[in-house]
Amino acid sequence: MPYGPHTPDDRARMRAALGIASIDELFEDIPLAVRAPGLDLPGPLTELELSFRLRALAGRNRIDLASFLGAGVYRHYVPAAVDQIASRGEFYTAYTPYQPEISQGTLQTIYEYQSMLAELTALDAVSASHYDGATATAEAALMCLRATGRARILVSAGVHPEYLATTRTYLDGSRFALETVPLRADGTTDLAALERLLADASAPVAGVLVAQPNVFGILEPMAEATRLAHAAGALLVAVVEPVSLAVLAPPGAYGADIAAGEGQPLGLPLGYGGPYLGILAATSALMRQLPGRLVGRTTDADGRRAFVMTLRAREQDIRRERAASNICTNQALCALAATVYLATIGPHGLRDAAALGAARARELERALAAAGAPRVHAGPYLNEFAVHVSDAPRVHAALLERGILAGLPLATWFPDDPVLRDALLVCATEVTQTAEIEAFAAALRDVRTEVVA
Repeated sequence: MPYGPHTPDDRARMRAALGIASIDELFEDIPLAVRAPGLDLPGPLTELELSFRLRALAGRNRIDLASFLGAGVYRHYVPAAVDQIASRGEFYTAYTPYQPEISQGTLQTIYEYQSMLAELTALDAVSASHYDGATATAEAALMCLRATGRARILVSAGVHPEYLATTRTYLDGSRFALETVPLRADGTTDLAALERLLADASAPVAGVLVAQPNVFGILEPMAEATRLAHAAGALLVAVVEPVSLAVLAPPGAYGADIAAGEGQPLGLPLGYGGPYLGILAATSALMRQLPGRLVGRTTDADGRRAFVMTLRAREQDIRRERAASNICTNQALCALAATVYLATIGPHGLRDAAALGAARARELERALAAAGAPRVHAGPYLNEFAVHVSDAPRVHAALLERGILAGLPLATWFPDDPVLRDALLVCATEVTQTAEIEAFAAALRDVRTEVVA
């Protein structure tokens, strides 16, 4: 955007119009104890100096690494058509369709996105306009609470820790309770523990959240988890990775009530902080609990095709206490990228991406096991898994110096777990090359020898 600085005279005239003597008066209603301290920023630079500074910072980015990092964000091949279409001015600059009737192009892109995601998840309705997988998961938990009138949520320990933390934040300070269901030794959710927690009649459960695949890449027994949840009158939320749905049973097939997840793998590039895309889908019975927007297709008085804003929780703008969600953002550009990606590669291409990623992961598993890093969990997986590596954080740092991004040291998330703090979470996708796998295994063998010595 253009740079438009305000001169001292500009600021003085604005203060005069507001009837204040200083900017600090704008923040008088905020107690001093909770105000942010001053920012420790460097001194001003000229435009030329700033360009050199930014170039130096950009140069610190490593784009030459052989990456095996997943942990919720995944590298996939993105057809050139995705960026070409999403970068068109009529899409790139569009925002929330506050006057939907004259925003037919934007409404159609949302409609097509919702149609494709409904087919992918095998659920009836898909909402748009969610920030990312973490907030979509939290919104799914809130849907369960509203729909059932109950006050207790159970979350599998296999759900991404950041999704769990976000959901806790949403429920913090409320009358609602969130409890974690432990995992078994094979990395899957402990269904016996889940059944015990569901059996507590004094505190009935509103919803059960289970990830498929879970944060360790392990495939969960979703049909049985759904059966247990429904037997207790609870809803089942499947936290999904969308590319996997090309080869795994979709949430609707095993009776899930809600699906949530991160849409980044569908044509969005890796980014530090996004922007990403939260997926949220549900059965028709829960359609009115969906926050965000639902776009439908109809015909006008002349029989011409028209797209309309079918359902929207308008209270989020004018009666916040009745809102389904107070997030009013519009992620339509990210949803458009996902739509173009799915339309470009089609169902067979998506299946090929998932299957090739799984094949590369098996290749990676064999290579790392031969290098002395066997799997942590015995459960079945798709394209991501954890491996035992003694002193994993140190090994990870040493491999990084050799040009290998060896996944995620699980000590980052689980520093107190005696098994996981000596483990790396690694993944492979269709863009992972055999030569990279061989280089990873060879470097790991050398680094392990150096660390032991």
